[in-house]
Amino acid sequence: MTQLTAITPDAFAQRNWQRYTSYSFAAHLHFIPALVTELSKLVPALPLGFISREDRFQLVALTALQANTNLFVAPDGRWLASYIPAALRGHPFGLARPEGGSEAVLCIDETSGLIVADGVGEPFFTEEKQPAQGIRDVMTFLARVEHDRTLTQKMVDALQTANLIQPWTLTAKHNGAAVQVEGIYRIDEAALNGLDEAAWQMLRRSGALPVAYAQLFSMNQINLLEQASATQAQLRTAPAPTSLRAAPPVKALEMSLVSDDTLHFGW
Repeated sequence: MTQLTAITPDAFAQRNWQRYTSYSFAAHLHFIPALVTELSKLVPALPLGFISREDRFQLVALTALQANTNLFVAPDGRWLASYIPAALRGHPFGLARPEGGSEAVLCIDETSGLIVADGVGEPFFTEEKQPAQGIRDVMTFLARVEHDRTLTQKMVDALQTANLIQPWTLTAKHNGAAVQVEGIYRIDEAALNGLDEAAWQMLRRSGALPVAYAQLFSMNQINLLEQASATQAQLRTAPAPTSLRAAPPVKALEMSLVSDDTLHFGW
């Protein structure tokens, strides 16, 4: 798990940071949290599903059917899908609430390799020990992502309350054999179509219906995982490119195998 350190003037006034140019930091992520505000871009790019965490479901984009694998990060760090989820674009920053605190503070992953000496990259603070413009942009971006994450979770909770989320039967290849994947969920389309008027109106008012339909529409994209796996095999044997696809700036947002026959998917 990523260890985040709070960014304070005392600790970071004489240090700078650099923007990432490789998605290698996401190469182990077999799912990525998804936001309702990016559904129109996610649906054509990645299959969407739900995972269960602490008795609640979470909407995620699927990048592999096996843990610690991301089929959309190339061996050289390029991102291979047509859209980059917002949850990745704040790297190496994050928001965290100190124990007993009510306000989230801006933090950074000190193991990211993106913290550099003064004079290189971008400053964390001005000479007056105020957040520099780049840091203010990061804070604005992450605040918007957190707002959208909370909004998305409320919609997913409404779908769960309506009993519309069911296990998604999927298989993956492991050691040349097809194995069942557990821990991924989908919308029960028949149950959705069978809702009575009161339940339908409740979901409409909650804003959860677009999430339900987006997940259903995206299920055809599960074939992209097989295509991405083939692409990975080709890339591993191809000559390295002369340059990486540049990572977008943070401010760019608009807006284990446990048995012989079962793969468990999730946290």
